[in-house]
Amino acid sequence: MNKSELKPTAVFEQFAKINQIPRPSKREDKMIAYLKNWGESHGLETLVDEVGNVIIRKPATKGYEDCKKVSLQSHMDMVCDKLPDVEIDFDNDPITTYVDGEWMRAKGTTLGADDGIGCAMELAILESNDIEHGPIECVFTRDEETGLTGAEGMKAGFMTGDYLINLDSEDEGEIFVSCAGGRTTSAQFDIRRQPAPEGSFFIKGSVKGLVGGHSGDDINKKRANGLKILVRFVYQEMKKYPDVHLVRFHGGSLHNAIPRGGYFVLAVPDAIKENIRADWNVFAADVDEEFHVTDSQIVWRMRSYDPEPIIDDEIARRFIYALQAVDNGVYSVCQDEALGGMTETSSNLARVETNESTIDIVTSQRSNVMSNLDNMCNTVEAVFELAGAKVTHSEGYPAWKMRADSELQRIVKYTYHKLFRKDPVVRGIHAGLECGLFAERYPNLDMISMGPTLRDVHTPDERLLIPTVQMVWDHLLLTLKSVPHQQ
Repeated sequence: MNKSELKPTAVFEQFAKINQIPRPSKREDKMIAYLKNWGESHGLETLVDEVGNVIIRKPATKGYEDCKKVSLQSHMDMVCDKLPDVEIDFDNDPITTYVDGEWMRAKGTTLGADDGIGCAMELAILESNDIEHGPIECVFTRDEETGLTGAEGMKAGFMTGDYLINLDSEDEGEIFVSCAGGRTTSAQFDIRRQPAPEGSFFIKGSVKGLVGGHSGDDINKKRANGLKILVRFVYQEMKKYPDVHLVRFHGGSLHNAIPRGGYFVLAVPDAIKENIRADWNVFAADVDEEFHVTDSQIVWRMRSYDPEPIIDDEIARRFIYALQAVDNGVYSVCQDEALGGMTETSSNLARVETNESTIDIVTSQRSNVMSNLDNMCNTVEAVFELAGAKVTHSEGYPAWKMRADSELQRIVKYTYHKLFRKDPVVRGIHAGLECGLFAERYPNLDMISMGPTLRDVHTPDERLLIPTVQMVWDHLLLTLKSVPHQQ
């Protein structure tokens, strides 16, 4: 398959154009301008609100004028991540894509299908002249990936639909009707540095090549967290050798991504450097075996490092102990049988950065139950505060609760079965969706989320399963055609 053969053609043509437009989270100005110019050039009502969300409205086709209005919604920003050896300026360069069998990928970077493919579907519908539908409005929100600030800043009344179809899900055949709320917890250790003891040997240990993934959708897949692997080794060596001193600890990137690697720097007595190397080799072999199913390509490296001042031993000890102790991964699963035992509450140790005077830590907590989100955040906070760090929390975003009497759910289940002769899976998701914020401002808005199959989003391994785009497209068009008339 080559790009000219991709179906549906209209969607993939729009996606190719979108991937020419730089759109990192919080820096979506070029995409906002593109959408505004696009809507106005097509003679459609186009609005941009105070925070940069864009709405483009299209009247109903003939015979559908009195149908209920549908809001189609995607987010315009993308997570920007790349392999270490890839040169790209995400603020100015396009995303380069290629076809790999049935998958579409990008060359060494995130693909941007999260959620560029949803935006592409919206633009393809807006541009069409042969799709039957009632009145629609296509909503493009900004900055979903780093705090949902576009949805947070949207005022009531900006959207006017009776139904909302969010196009930001990642599993074809699954209709999402609930999502987790989330909050970011940050900790900061103030550090003091001092000269290393005479005769110290400096060692840098690093891991890379972990699978990583989305801290919501992939947190239950038992994948390795690069930071938690590294701290295990440093913790055991500090316990074993009192003269091991910490110089640096670094890894991870985005709050909503499972860290794919990282490194530490230690200063050790010259006499035990070979012991440290031997321990490293044994540790690497043990961890390879531990994660041989989920992370089979871990790359381990240990080498000498240029001398630097060490971190005060007491502060380093408290930091390493806290990192060893802090929760990471699934904390609890949902008790509601309708949600199929999905992850309810989790925490992700996302990023650690050592500077000259501080160590900064970012973690991300999620839960479909807001009281347990508070509990998870408090648990993380308590660990770091006991270790002497300063802790802050973001405001976060609310969970989206399942609506038992949803008319839109009935419609999408009916149209899916009509097309594919099987029922879709209706479930919640542990990732955050903007629907939770919309529910606060639009309490009567009937919502679902759907989308084609994506894998390893938020990483350079992000890929889109091409045949599922046609399936979601067909399902979406039949759903629009099946929207009932106003009562």
